[in-house]
This record gives sequence, structure tokens and C-alpha cells, in this order.
Amino acid sequence: MREPVIVLNELTKNYGKHRGINGLSFSVEEGEIFGFIGPNGAGKSTTIRTLMGLIRPTGGNAAIFGMDCQTKASVIAKDLGYLPSEDSYYQNMKVRELLQYTADLYGKQCDVRMRELAERLNLDVSRKIADLSLGNRKKVGIVSALMTAPKLLIMDEPTSGLDPLIQQAFYEILKEEKERGTTIFLSSHVLSEVQRLCDRVAILKEGRLVSIESIKALREKGYKKVSVTARERIPEGFFKLPGIADYRENAEGNQASFMYNGGITVILDKLQRLNLEDVFLEEPSLEEIFLHYYE
Repeated sequence: MREPVIVLNELTKNYGKHRGINGLSFSVEEGEIFGFIGPNGAGKSTTIRTLMGLIRPTGGNAAIFGMDCQTKASVIAKDLGYLPSEDSYYQNMKVRELLQYTADLYGKQCDVRMRELAERLNLDVSRKIADLSLGNRKKVGIVSALMTAPKLLIMDEPTSGLDPLIQQAFYEILKEEKERGTTIFLSSHVLSEVQRLCDRVAILKEGRLVSIESIKALREKGYKKVSVTARERIPEGFFKLPGIADYRENAEGNQASFMYNGGITVILDKLQRLNLEDVFLEEPSLEEIFLHYYE
């Protein structure tokens, strides 16, 4: 049996009174796309920075490729592509110069892959870093992380700032990387993103590991957010069903909103009995899922 690519053992980072991470233990298998999800401020970036050896843990330890993340960070980095949530680039460099600088640091010839990725992400490599928008700066980080053909990709909120078309191109690139055998660890607070990409997810809340789920299990347990407007008052107790949570009505009683976790045909059957003016079924935010399911 192959050794996991990433192993966390009771990993802890305290910031005094401020929340960090507390006792995280899990592993990431070779060749999988592993999602690391939670609301903003849950501790995702702290975990990643500790894995990268950028900050020291208060307790516990972590290993990548079987090597300690603190003492062997420089060795690990040779086979690792990293995309931070916030960039810190040399502003006077052109994109091409910055990417070549990255290639030189790795000691690799990346011209062909660099051009391919830049084209697919619609990134103009002739522009200066200082002139780039947030989305284009994110593209620079993605190309920089991918072009060296790393064995492991660690990406912190990789699609923030990207427009929908570029997001689609990015998803395709990650799927191709997985097919090549690359292990991918990515953090996100967008549930649909991890559902689309990941094999498994670790769910973080307030610095603690809530659960590790397969995507199939996450989908099966997922809530839908339902908002209903009827042309007359909704009968009292009409939506008293298993799986209903956070039920709210307006003063007139003709509008209702709630979270629903159950068979979709059951709720659709109920809805068609109402004289509806409007209805919305949407994906809840991760914060809402944490509030109503994981508690």
C-alpha cells in the first residue's frame, strides 16, 4: 500500500486569543483531489501555511512525501506547486519574467507548458504585474504553480477573482492533472466547486475538523434552500416534514423559506399543492450547511 502524500497528526496552531487550528489529523492519498472546506476564518489558510513550512505549528506535526514539513520544507518544495490565497509579486516584473523566474528557481525548462497554460487561461504574459487585475494576478499564480509539473499541488482558494469562463478552463486543467497522477489539495469556501472536482473533503469549522466525507456522501446529505411565495396564506403546518430546518414565514403567511434535506420529489409534491406565485430552490452557503447539518 502506498504511503499517503500528506499526513497531519494532531496539527495545532494557536494565535493567543485568536482562532487558529486545533488537533487536525487526516491524510491525503496519492492521485486524489482532496478538498479542504469551511467558512472564511475556519483555519484553512493557517493549515496550508503550516504544511508549506511558512509558519511553525504550536503542536502536532505534518508530513509531505513522508518528510517533515518543517525540517524538510526545501526538499519538499522541489516537487510541490503552491498557490497562496493572496499573492505577493515583484510589481515591476512582466508576467513572462516572473514565470521564468519561477522556472529558474525550480531548475526546469517550462516554456512550452507556460505558454499552453497562459493561452488556456487567457493570460497576457507581456503585461507588467502592477497593471494586472485581481483575476489576472490569480491566473499568474495558477500558471506558476502548474507549469513545473509538480507531484503535489496545494491551492488556497484558487478560483477567487476568476470569471466563470476561466473557472471552467481551470477545472478542466485540474482534471487533466489528476489523470496524470498529480495529487491536489485545495481549499475553498464554495461547496459547488469541491463537489465538481474533489474525491473527498475535509470539513473545517472554527479550527477543528468536523468530518471527512466522500463527495457522494456530501451530496446525499446536502440541504437545499427553498423560498416560496404563494398567492394566499400557506396553511399552518403545511411544511412540517422530516428534513425541514430553519422554517420562517412573513407576517402575511404567504411567504416561507427553509432548509430541506430529503427526497426532492417529496418537496416538489408539496409545492405543487400550493397556488404558487414564485419558488426558488438553491444551494445553501457552507455557513448555512454547518449551522443546520453539522451541529
